[in-house]
Amino acid sequence: MTDTSLPRTEQPVDEEDAPTTVAVQDVETDDEETATGARSSTESDLFRQSEIAADYVEGLLDILDYDGDIDELVAGGRPVVEVVGGRLQALVGQRGATLEALQELTRLAVFRQTGTPSRLLLDVGGYRANRRKELAAVAKNAVEKVKEYGEPVRLEPMSAFERKCVHDVINALDGVQSESEGVEPNRRIVVRPVD
Repeated sequence: MTDTSLPRTEQPVDEEDAPTTVAVQDVETDDEETATGARSSTESDLFRQSEIAADYVEGLLDILDYDGDIDELVAGGRPVVEVVGGRLQALVGQRGATLEALQELTRLAVFRQTGTPSRLLLDVGGYRANRRKELAAVAKNAVEKVKEYGEPVRLEPMSAFERKCVHDVINALDGVQSESEGVEPNRRIVVRPVD
């Protein structure tokens, strides 16, 4: 029997958590990617995905009458589309919620044309780079509290992108580990001392 459903959207395919201690739910999408061959895409396939995504985003900007420059590239083995310009905050939304939704719609547009799930990363106005810096500070603060008090620290619920950013910072530090717990949209990171 052939599965003709669209890729799962409960957790974005691109931003899976990469904790030191991994819960089963956090690796499901990575296994699916390997099974579908999404990781074995060639550079030209990935660039083609970014071109399709850029065309889709450009169409959305035209409909919304927003001006923005669109860059398509391949970075870190994944297609990337960056939109820069003034007056784009509405495309980011509160805590990146609108950006996440636009990214999922853009991935679906790529899937529709290629038949392959995409790990596309969409950024608007440098939001993701700025958010990474903020999340690095949150992660370091949590690590300091764990080391000072020796007790686990539970962070606020975050998107998969945000959790991955925090896990990356914590994984680079000694004496602590992180794991995700809960179910979307209330999935959060717990930082614990290493036993």
